[in-house]
Amino acid sequence: MSDFKEILNALVTFRDERNWEQFHNSKDLALAISIEAAELNELFLWKTREESEQVDRQKIQEELADILAFSFLMAHKYEFDIREMVLQKIQENSKKYPVEKARNTAKKYNQL
Repeated sequence: MSDFKEILNALVTFRDERNWEQFHNSKDLALAISIEAAELNELFLWKTREESEQVDRQKIQEELADILAFSFLMAHKYEFDIREMVLQKIQENSKKYPVEKARNTAKKYNQL
């Protein structure tokens, strides 16, 4: 079993044991992802660049896990293949951000 399937199975089992699928509509999953991302951002709020590198790794891990869990559940809802979805996005981005134009710059693709 792939790691992604193992994670999805564990998440779905956890969700289903609690009868929470009823709350996992598209809107609420999207909001949950956004809220968890905001909680991750909050860890860095008002910190200098140097201070932001000293944020508690455990707290970062917990917020990332929440973001990923809700993201996995949304992908599952739409029957997206997570591996293929991410690899496809990398391929699309490689066209938007060719190495010879994008290396060492944070410019958006339409400004390269």
